[in-house]
Amino acid sequence: MSNRCIGKRCVMRPRIAASQRFFGAALCLMLIGTIAAALAGRAFCADQRQTGPKVELLWPAGAPGAKGDTPADKPTLTIWLPEPQQATGTAVVICPGGGYGFLAVEHEGKQIAEWLNSLGVAGFVLEYRHRNRGYGHPAPLQDAQRAIRTVRARAEQWGIDPGRIGIMGFSAGGHLASTAGTHFDQGNPDSPDPIERVSCRPDFMILCYPVIAFGEEYTHRGSQRNLLGDNPDPVLVRSLSSEKQVTKDTPPTFLFHTDEDTGVPPENSVYFYLALRKAKVPAELHIYRVGKHGLGLAPGTPGTSTWPKNCEDWLRNQGLLDRPQSK
Repeated sequence: MSNRCIGKRCVMRPRIAASQRFFGAALCLMLIGTIAAALAGRAFCADQRQTGPKVELLWPAGAPGAKGDTPADKPTLTIWLPEPQQATGTAVVICPGGGYGFLAVEHEGKQIAEWLNSLGVAGFVLEYRHRNRGYGHPAPLQDAQRAIRTVRARAEQWGIDPGRIGIMGFSAGGHLASTAGTHFDQGNPDSPDPIERVSCRPDFMILCYPVIAFGEEYTHRGSQRNLLGDNPDPVLVRSLSSEKQVTKDTPPTFLFHTDEDTGVPPENSVYFYLALRKAKVPAELHIYRVGKHGLGLAPGTPGTSTWPKNCEDWLRNQGLLDRPQSK
């Protein structure tokens, strides 16, 4: 305390310690940073409403193993953010299908991102390298891992919880998603690239009529051939047969398939589910009777059109649709 005397009257004043002043300044800086990040997220959403979702290069300095400098050599992320008042902090990297030979970016990409946004979930549509761009393994997996790392490394910018980042895939994109969920690392802390320092493990998976198994009678041969070539090493085939790579660390998974799918038979989802169950990984599997391969959201398909609601319920049961508590 310090004294200040005015005439005959003395007033006792508290003396503010230097540590208290430092704490106050640090708190102000933290609040400013939080407000700035929130404002940046709102500005990003406003820009998305006006001009559409933003497309960013996945590897601004060039993808590993790039064979040229054309658009085919440059995988991208298309960023779909929900309205700030709806945002849950959950994000999903979306891998469209196409047999590792093309990408069904409309009904297995854009429409899926819009559906996720309606749930308050951010969607990141991955346009990965594939055979018709001149690429096989490991390029698609490198792109998927990079996408997860990118979302995690920039989570604050986009208003995302870095512990609530999933991956979702359709058909061959489901194979890519399941591969990312069974082949991951914690990042390289010594990398000069901050994105490469963070983990590429997805926190959950959503696999929709996925290609899972390689080297089996129910394998989708076109996907295996496009990814691995005509005479792949059996060791590599097994490594990329996802049902054989499940461990206790594989993320919780939602799967759906249809009984009528002859392009990618439902055994793919069934055997992956059984592997998850054996490893005691939380999982949910839906096999619907009606619907051919490649349904997307399956509008108008009796019974199967309920899969988005079932998936929403699964996300909610996992706590992934809970909005962050206000601080």
